Amino acid sequence: MADERETARVGRLDVVATPIGNLADLAPRARDALAAADVVAAEDTRRTGQLLASLGLRKPMVSLHAHNERGRADELLARLQTGEAVALVSDAGTPLLSDPGFELVRRAAAAGIAVRTVPGPTAIAAALSVAAIPTERFCFEGFLPARTGERRARLAALALEPRTMVFFEAPHRIAESLADCAAAFGAAREAAVARELTKMFETVHRGTLGELAARAVDDADMARGEITLVVAGATQAARSDEGAPRDPAAQQQLERTLRAALVHLPASKAAALAAAACDVPRAEAYALAVQFAPERG
Repeated sequence: MADERETARVGRLDVVATPIGNLADLAPRARDALAAADVVAAEDTRRTGQLLASLGLRKPMVSLHAHNERGRADELLARLQTGEAVALVSDAGTPLLSDPGFELVRRAAAAGIAVRTVPGPTAIAAALSVAAIPTERFCFEGFLPARTGERRARLAALALEPRTMVFFEAPHRIAESLADCAAAFGAAREAAVARELTKMFETVHRGTLGELAARAVDDADMARGEITLVVAGATQAARSDEGAPRDPAAQQQLERTLRAALVHLPASKAAALAAAACDVPRAEAYALAVQFAPERG
C-alpha cells in the first residue's frame, strides 16, 4: 500500500519571486516554498545560495540559465514526474520576466505538472509605481538590443506606441539608450530612470528624455547599479501627425551644424551651439549629437 502511495505522488513546480534588493521583501510564502522544495533551480546557484543561507536554509540546487535551460529542463521534468517539489528562482525578482524559466514552466504545464506562482517583487511594477508616469496601460519591452543599429531600429518601431513602456538597461549603456530614445520618441517625451530599486542607493531620475540624456552624460551615478527605464507612451497628437517632422531644409541645416561642431567639441557643447544657431530645443539637438558623435572616431 505504501508503494502505491509513493507511485501516486505528484510533483509541483513553484515559481518563486525573490527580492530585487532588500531581503526584507521576501514573502513568507516564498520562504515556505523554498523550505519545502526538494531542489531549487537557480539562475546563479552562488547568489541563491547566499539567499538560502540568509534564511537559514540548506537545499540542493541546480543551475538553470539561458545557456543550459533546454537540457536542464529534461532533468527537472523527470524529477517533477517522480513527485519532487522544485522551486524555480532567478537572480532577483520574478522568474521568466527577462529571466530564464519559460521552457521549464511550459513543459511542466504540458506534462500536467502543477505549476504554482509564489508572487512577489519585480522591478517592472516597482519602477512603474514610482515613475510618476501613467500606468493604466503599459508594456514591458525587456532589454534593448546592445548593438546601436538594432537598438535604434527597435525604438523606431515603438515610436508611436501609446502605452507606457518599461525597459531594462545595462548601466554602461544608459546614456546611449536615453539619447537614442530621445531621438526616436522626441526629446520632450516624459520618462524616468529608476536605479537600485529597494537598495540603499535607490534613486529615481524623472524628466524629459532630453533632460535625462543630458543628465546621464554629467552624472556618473546614473551609470551604476541595476536600471529600469520607464518611458511615457505617444500622445494622440503625436500618433495623428507622426511627430510633425521638421522642414527638410531646417533639419539638414541642424545636422550640418552639429557635424561641424562635433569636429572640435564634445556632444553637449556641440548641441548647445547648434541649438542656439538653428533655434531648436537644446535637448533635441543633444539627442541628435549623440547619434553623430561616434562618427568622430
